[in-house]
Amino acid sequence: MSYKIKFKLNGKEIETAVEGNTLLLDFLREQLHVTGVKYACGIGECGACTVLIDGKPALSCLTLAVEVDGKEVKTVEGVDNIFSQKLVDEAGVQCGYCTPGFVMLFEYLPKYSPNLNMSEEDLKKYFSGNVCRCTGYVNIIKAAKLSLEELKNKSKPND
Repeated sequence: MSYKIKFKLNGKEIETAVEGNTLLLDFLREQLHVTGVKYACGIGECGACTVLIDGKPALSCLTLAVEVDGKEVKTVEGVDNIFSQKLVDEAGVQCGYCTPGFVMLFEYLPKYSPNLNMSEEDLKKYFSGNVCRCTGYVNIIKAAKLSLEELKNKSKPND
């Protein structure tokens, strides 16, 4: 059965029809050609398909497309955060398959921890739902720490 849905995708209004059993991941990739969202495990274990729905992280491989009706969806294509560049600068990217999930979680991090005070252990726990088979996480966590420091410095009032 087909349903009409209307939602915002990376700030752009989308109105279309979708089958009721279509996963958001498949809908984004196959119908809307938003390929930054990655299919990896298909069972919500790896985080590669993470998107933000109404500002909160969600696994698009476990979300039906009809569930985003009336909501706002943000994918890696709609994100411009400091962490993306720090991942490159600190060699936190190898194959890049997991990168969109990490970037999306970092996008949410200031809401998760508004004071931006997270230790290395806190960051490891925070990112624990994202699997990276290439890097060993060291440079990903380093990029996150550097990004947090830069965000904190930007949020300090000028003296």
